[in-house]
Amino acid sequence: MPVALHDLSQILSSLTVRRRPSRWCMVSGAKVPADVTVVATVAEDEGTTTVLSVADAERLGFRPEFVAAWLTLEVRSALDAVGLTAAVAGALAAEGIPCNVLAGFHHDHLLVPVDEADHCIAVLSALRGSPAARTGD
Repeated sequence: MPVALHDLSQILSSLTVRRRPSRWCMVSGAKVPADVTVVATVAEDEGTTTVLSVADAERLGFRPEFVAAWLTLEVRSALDAVGLTAAVAGALAAEGIPCNVLAGFHHDHLLVPVDEADHCIAVLSALRGSPAARTGD
């Protein structure tokens, strides 16, 4: 397993982005049968948010509110590293692109508008050459 990086400049200079196949959405309060693959859950006071494919959500009778591409940040940042989420969200916000961040143990993941996926990858890939990636600023 690669060493987890703490320094934002090292994290950004090592950043690559991979798109997970399919289209994804979040649903709340879904009773998900065993034959449906749940890729993430978040337990909230109001109910459990479930991330699943749009095809599965529609099969279960849900009309997705937000259809997303799933982007994985392929860099091993430490769980206590500072600034990656801000850098990524800020770069996308500067382009007017929303993102929903899911943090895992090994990677951070972004749910972004499916029709903006290629643009998002380009924006995030450009962070490798950003001043913060070179200087740690």
